[in-house]
Amino acid sequence: MPAPTMLDVEKARRDTPGCEEILHFNNAGASLMPEPVLRATVGHLELEARIGGYEAAAREQDALDRVYGAAARMLGCSPDEIAAVENATRAWDMAFYSIPFGPGDRILTAQAEYASNYIAYLQVARKTGAVVEPVPNDERGQISIPALRDMMDGRVKLVAITHVPTNGGLVNPAMEIGEVARDAGCLYLLDACQSAGQMPLDVGEIGCDMLSATGRKYLRGPRGTGFLYVRRGVLERLEPPFLDLHAAEWTARDRFEIRPDARRFENWETNFAGKVGLGIAMEYALDIGLEAIRERVYSLAGSLRTQLAGIPGVTVRDTGKERCGIVTFTVEGKSPDDIQNVLNARAINVSIAPPASTLLDSQARNLGEIVRASVHYFNTDDEVECFCATLDEILDSPRSG
Repeated sequence: MPAPTMLDVEKARRDTPGCEEILHFNNAGASLMPEPVLRATVGHLELEARIGGYEAAAREQDALDRVYGAAARMLGCSPDEIAAVENATRAWDMAFYSIPFGPGDRILTAQAEYASNYIAYLQVARKTGAVVEPVPNDERGQISIPALRDMMDGRVKLVAITHVPTNGGLVNPAMEIGEVARDAGCLYLLDACQSAGQMPLDVGEIGCDMLSATGRKYLRGPRGTGFLYVRRGVLERLEPPFLDLHAAEWTARDRFEIRPDARRFENWETNFAGKVGLGIAMEYALDIGLEAIRERVYSLAGSLRTQLAGIPGVTVRDTGKERCGIVTFTVEGKSPDDIQNVLNARAINVSIAPPASTLLDSQARNLGEIVRASVHYFNTDDEVECFCATLDEILDSPRSG
C-alpha cells in the first residue's frame, strides 16, 4: 500500500469556505463541501435551468459517469459493480431487501448496529421467519471475532455489520469479519456510511459482497447522494426489491430482463447535480489520499479524546481497539442538548447520538444521549484546543494538568 501523502491542511481550509464561519465538529453528520464539489453541483443545476434537465444530463454524461470510476478506485473494484443511489439508507435497503430470506435463515449483526438497519432486520424476520442475532462484543467493545465464528452454521444467510457505529469512535474489524463470512460461504453486507471518506476501504481485502456509503459525511459530498457496491459474483443471486425501466428492460408482453451490472439497483430518476458533485467529492478525497486522511483524522480525534478526558466532569464514551474521527462524551450535570445549544451559540457544531439509534449498545452500556464531536482533516489542532477550552469555560471548571 502506498505511503501517505503530505496533506495540505491550509489548501483544504482555503477550499472550505465554512472554515471562515464555524468550527465544524459534525463531520459524521454532514461535513462541509469543498469549493470544487460546490461548484460542480451548483454548476449542473444552473445548466439544467438554462437548457433543461434532460439536455443537461446528455451534455454532462462524462461528468455523471465519473462517479462510477471514482467509487471503483476508492473501493478497489470495477465500475460495473457500483450503483449510484439517492442516499446510503436506500443503497443499503436495495442490497438487503434483495436477499431472499426464508424461515430459519439467520442474520448476524453487531451489538452497536444502527437503528435503521436493525428495523429492517426485524421487518424481514417478521415477514419471512428469519432470525436476527447480535454477535457479542469482545473486551474492547468491538464485535468479537471468536464469538462470530462460533455462531456460524449452515443457516446463516447474512452477516451485516455497521463498520463505524453512529455513537462512538469504534471501528469494527471489517476484514476479520469478512474472513469468517467467506469461510462460511454466506453473504456479507457492510454499512460504510461513516467510514467511507475517512479511511481506506478495499472491498477485496475486506471481503464484503455488498457495501453502502453516503456522500454527505466524510466524503464531503452533497446531501441526498450515496452509492452501493455489489460484487459481480453475487449479482445474479440478488433481485432488487423494485425495478423500473432503468434497472430492467421490458422485452416482451410478459417478460423483462434485469440489467447485468450493479446499476440494477438504481432508479431512472435521480439527483443528477448531486451525482456530479459526489463524483468530484470522491476524486477530491482520492487526490489527497485516504491513508493521509485517516492518519490526520485519527490524530486529531486522539488529541480531542485526551484533552476532553482532562476536563473534570467529562467522560469520553468511545470503545474499540481502533478508534476513528468520531468522539463521544457526556458531561456530569449537563444534558447533551444544553451542551450542543451553548456550543452552537458560539459557532461550534456538534451533534447528539440518542440511545434509540443504537439501542442494544446503549442499553448494554447504560447510555442516554451523548454528545458527538467528529473531526475531519481540514480541522486543526488549534480548533481542538478551542473546542476543549470553550467546553471547559461552559462548565466553569479548571483544567486538570
